[in-house]
Amino acid sequence: MTAIRYEFIKTCKQTGARLGRVHTPHGSFDTPTFMPVGTLATVKTMSPEELKAMDSGIILSNTYHLWLRPGHEIVREAGGLHKFMNWDRAILTDSGGFQVFSLSDFRRIEEEGVHFRNHLNGDKLFLSPEKAMEIQNALGSDIMMAFDECPPFPATFEYMKKSVERTSRWAERCLKAHERPQDQGLFGIVQGGEFEELRRQSAKDLVSMDFPGYAVGGLSVGEPKDIMNRVLEFTTPLLPDNKPRYLMGVGSPDSLIDGAIRGIDMFDCVLPTRIARNGTCMTSEGRLVVKNAKFARDFGPLDPNCDCYTCKNYSRAYIRHLMKCDETFGIRLTSYHNLHFLLNLMEQVRQAIREDRLGDFREEFFEQYGFNKPNAKNF
Repeated sequence: MTAIRYEFIKTCKQTGARLGRVHTPHGSFDTPTFMPVGTLATVKTMSPEELKAMDSGIILSNTYHLWLRPGHEIVREAGGLHKFMNWDRAILTDSGGFQVFSLSDFRRIEEEGVHFRNHLNGDKLFLSPEKAMEIQNALGSDIMMAFDECPPFPATFEYMKKSVERTSRWAERCLKAHERPQDQGLFGIVQGGEFEELRRQSAKDLVSMDFPGYAVGGLSVGEPKDIMNRVLEFTTPLLPDNKPRYLMGVGSPDSLIDGAIRGIDMFDCVLPTRIARNGTCMTSEGRLVVKNAKFARDFGPLDPNCDCYTCKNYSRAYIRHLMKCDETFGIRLTSYHNLHFLLNLMEQVRQAIREDRLGDFREEFFEQYGFNKPNAKNF
């Protein structure tokens, strides 16, 4: 019996998007879903109770950061990540690969793994498929990710080909090193940049290894949206229908809808909490920067169409005042609102799939949000 099971419910007749449910050792969640990111075993400024109030069924935590602080052995001694952070629902941990490639100025990739410097103090470190599995087994997440090479965008075909081949070899080593397959489901990560031939090769390699789920990696790294959509169009059909599909690092509202239309079940991104910290809010009518002077006397909610705790209780003027005074409560209110907005958006997406009208919903949402305007502002 595998730790992770995907239950297919229905396909949207209008778009082909799929409605489903993922079952984990710590409960089930409906898909398509958005996963709030709790890098250091906390979703910044949010309590577990608040995340539950907005109906979050799974959150993400970060292998690389927890390895450095407090150390995976301490988390193991605490009884695992769920106990350590008081979260009894599902947790996904990434493999640390992305951080090694994005945070470290110095890195050397070898077949064995990656040598790099700790971004906090400059110490030399080494991360391999085996080490990534050891850390994630100690953390005890429900879903763990294989250690992959995260190539830059853009990269040449030759570089990408070598990278895909290495990612496949590393995936095999991850499967061998994974010590708790009955408690933790390991997902493989399909790479290949924008090259269809390489995505095919990567998917073929990984599907033959029979992972409990699959991620599409190497997107949302600076490529234009149309390239991301095109890559998804030829990549998701290569993945098994009976396993969850996860698009890594994607959290803007338009990309969540477009990803779901292209068969994706799970998304994660730091975007909602990161932009909340500088006062940028997602609303049903588009992007709102609450710090702006025009909101100083605006006593209405961030979003009149939102029923979250923030919008039911606090005004734009009050939140602006808190943000201008660097009061932490302001960041809590904007973070709560943005997370609620995306989790609620995914419920609207699921409802539209149930009603076979996700294409219509996309049009309505894009129109209201302002994504259809020329030079539409993104995040």
